[in-house]
Amino acid sequence: MPRQARLDAPGTLHHIIIRGIEKKKIVSCDKDRQDFVARMGAIALETETSIYAWALMNNHAHILLRSGSSGLSRYMRRLLSGYAISYNRRHRRHGHLFQNRYKSIVCEEDSYFKELVRYIHLNPLRAKIVDNLTKLDHYRYCGHSVLMGRVKNDWQNRYYVLKLFGPKEGEAKRAYRWFVKMGIDQGHRSDLIGGGLIRSQGGWSAVNALRRLGVREKSDERILGSGEFVEQLIQQSDLARKEQFSVHKRWQRTVSYINKICKKENISIEALKSGSRRQKVSAIRSQVAKKIVEEWGVSLTEAGRHLGVSPSAIAKTLYRLNSHKSN
Repeated sequence: MPRQARLDAPGTLHHIIIRGIEKKKIVSCDKDRQDFVARMGAIALETETSIYAWALMNNHAHILLRSGSSGLSRYMRRLLSGYAISYNRRHRRHGHLFQNRYKSIVCEEDSYFKELVRYIHLNPLRAKIVDNLTKLDHYRYCGHSVLMGRVKNDWQNRYYVLKLFGPKEGEAKRAYRWFVKMGIDQGHRSDLIGGGLIRSQGGWSAVNALRRLGVREKSDERILGSGEFVEQLIQQSDLARKEQFSVHKRWQRTVSYINKICKKENISIEALKSGSRRQKVSAIRSQVAKKIVEEWGVSLTEAGRHLGVSPSAIAKTLYRLNSHKSN
């Protein structure tokens, strides 16, 4: 059966799994690890790819990311080919380093985001690379240490993750760490490393229960999410293929506009996307939301991806602005 095309629309949330060829190592020393992580971050900044969680293991890696305006494929091609060339040169070897096709699962954010962050960040502990959660807090080759503030990576979008656990950083870090601790005993989660109906519904028992009720949920092996999410995503993907050029242009125009506003107002794009409630940042976020949604027709979901907030937050912002105007 031929492989399906990747779902690669800009702004899509992906769980990426990279494996060494024939289960062999992809890192052999700390120099390799530092090289991989540095490339992962530098290319993310260049391609406007948001990285939320990651773990670099000996023979594989996990990354939870949201693709930038150029999509996922360009980011992954640059990361894997560049690293493989460097690794081969460093270790005087030839040939493929990675499996030919990395795995990318498009994920429904509301249902799976926090679970995926926890699952990915517990990989070094499950594999006994570190002995306990305290050591994981300081482990450099996993995004958990960045969320805990023990390691600094400017390219990792830690604020987007932490704001899901609390409005203040200290409170959010404590809540996040407790959430991670509660997941240690869960072990391997096969339901989080692929798509399809069985994983999305939580197992065969849930699928059979739906069938007994006469419910037929749409599913896709490339997607981890509800039937409704799968259907919407496939429809959007079909439409995106037909309108790829216009979508790309709209995304670029929005990114360019945001960059221009941030430069003019002397605030960083990271601050705009961090969910900060500072008056100046909130005002600029509202200004951008009104422009791109009401004038350019950008969807609430896409606007949320550009501004680092939920679609409902964008909707509330526009309602407040329009109510104030009418009064």
